[in-house]
Amino acid sequence: MPAKKTKKPSKLKRFFKILGPGLVTGASDDDPSGIATYSQAGAQFGLGTLWTALITFPLMAAIQEMCARVGLVTSKGLTSNIRNNYPKGILYLMILFTFPAVILNISANLAGMGAVANLILPSIPSFGFTVAITFILMILIIYLPYKKIASILKYLCLFLLLYLIVPFLTKPDWGEIIKHTFIPTISFDKNFISILVAILGTTISPYLFFWQATMEAEDIKHKKSNLIVDKRMIKKMDLDVNFGMLFSNLVMYFIILTTGTVLFQDGVNEITTVEQAAGALEPLAGKLSYLLFSLGVLGTGLLAVPVLTGCLSYMLSETFNWNGGLDKKYYQAKPFYWVIIISLLIGLAMNLMGMNPIKALIYTAILYGISSPVLIGVILHISNNKKIMGEFTNGKWSNILGVITLLLMTVSAAVLLYFEFTGN
Repeated sequence: MPAKKTKKPSKLKRFFKILGPGLVTGASDDDPSGIATYSQAGAQFGLGTLWTALITFPLMAAIQEMCARVGLVTSKGLTSNIRNNYPKGILYLMILFTFPAVILNISANLAGMGAVANLILPSIPSFGFTVAITFILMILIIYLPYKKIASILKYLCLFLLLYLIVPFLTKPDWGEIIKHTFIPTISFDKNFISILVAILGTTISPYLFFWQATMEAEDIKHKKSNLIVDKRMIKKMDLDVNFGMLFSNLVMYFIILTTGTVLFQDGVNEITTVEQAAGALEPLAGKLSYLLFSLGVLGTGLLAVPVLTGCLSYMLSETFNWNGGLDKKYYQAKPFYWVIIISLLIGLAMNLMGMNPIKALIYTAILYGISSPVLIGVILHISNNKKIMGEFTNGKWSNILGVITLLLMTVSAAVLLYFEFTGN
């Protein structure tokens, strides 16, 4: 009896199987906090910032690819590599600035998700939703195994596709859209420069660097123990990262497009929260647009908060040599999971105290802005260090894009601090 031929998976299935840490990292960048920034950019300046999506894509991709390569080649996260190869002062400085910034980000995201859920079901107060979402996420992160969490996060990325639908429900001027996409328009005033700095800070965030490297290291640990990293694996990783960053920037582009064509044209120029953006869409673009936008916020929040809390937990576990990881059960890694629990509870408590989510985002941007240039410099050094990376050091274009990103983030940090402390 002839052996049955095994059916080869389709190209689409093979491609989706390759996608993992890069896709999740890119998608989690479009969290409720990022959505608020992109919505404000579109509402305040119309289509004037569409071109930024073309600029941020190669820069994001370059830095995240370096982080992914470090995790893949060394089987260790960024924190472990910094701890083992650099003065401890650098590591502690990163934690000092990144930890509070991520906590503020978690708080703002939880608040945004609760507020948007309240728009859909007004009978339940927004804080009630925030509390429920916090504890649901806590239970899922603690009790689900790593592989299940990874697969859930990957499929949650589909929520982001909702943003690509909304503009087609209206009647945009595609000629103007093409023009603003490829021809940059820059206005040298405080508001415009501030929104450019905010977009850059939101898309290129330190917590994504740590998460990317750690997830690649975690991923390689779950494969064969005798697996040797080769150029084929690096190529697959590149595809995953590039697709993830392209996906992230595509969503950013369509959020600016949606708010730029709908809200800006109707004179709605001040958007400070994601629920305000969603609520403003309903009378102008119809109930379907509003519901799609709202569901997108909830989906991206469910995707981003585990990434944010997991990032903090991995950072501290690698710093203090705790036995941690999402693949471990709670009793095997109690300190690891307690970092996740405490960070969620602090984020929730900040909402209870009535902290303004937008102020939280401003403080987050400042802290990210200060720490990003230093961290990017360290990442460039690690990924060019042959003792750490062996034959898989940076190529010419990785270094060129990395240096451009470093310079832009340094200038952004300086501009952000100037505006904050001078009030000009």
